[in-house]
Amino acid sequence: MTSSIEQCKQIWCNADTVCFDVDSTLIKDEGLDELAEFCGVGKQVKEWTNKAMGGSMRFRTALEKRLEIIQPTIDQITQFRETQAIRFSDGLEELVELLHERGTKVYLVSGGFRSLIEPAAKLLDIPFNNIYANRLKFFYNGDYAGFDVREPTSDSGGKKLVAEKLKQTCENLVFIGDGATDLEAYPPADLFIGYGGNVVRETVKQKAPWYITDFQDLIQILQDSS
Repeated sequence: MTSSIEQCKQIWCNADTVCFDVDSTLIKDEGLDELAEFCGVGKQVKEWTNKAMGGSMRFRTALEKRLEIIQPTIDQITQFRETQAIRFSDGLEELVELLHERGTKVYLVSGGFRSLIEPAAKLLDIPFNNIYANRLKFFYNGDYAGFDVREPTSDSGGKKLVAEKLKQTCENLVFIGDGATDLEAYPPADLFIGYGGNVVRETVKQKAPWYITDFQDLIQILQDSS
């Protein structure tokens, strides 16, 4: 594990693979909370989100509880995608573009759902194959039928499993996120950068080897190293 900010910065500059959490990191919002609001059950779902992101309960339990409340249909997912604007975190688009220019592989690793994440990945030119996220299941009539529990990110410790897989083919793996499930990826990730630009989770702030609230900090370091 890293022990100083200078060591963190060195790993960051040498990263060949960078993983971003999506909700409250890549984008300003929590996607499932926004979907719940769209479906008219926002308040009930947000309470479970805070429990999941704060690390006070098993992630899969919180995911199940939230989806039981929302019960999203295929039609609702489609309408949500068509009507909701994607709000990227400040500086995120510039940072991803800079990483691409440097030849750094960018992955999105999320406890959210592919159907909500793919539009953002498309705007950022991130291949869909570079998304690790959950999949919703539906009945033939389009009603909600659960989610695929085989996806590693559907449970606590899942992001660590993704990091282990990616680490097999890269030298310096950096994971950036705001929540407790993101922190679990370090190690095997060589560096974890806690992000508090949208929401500050005290557990993450205290345990992250490097904590930032502005992506411009990361951009500036890469530009200075060029």
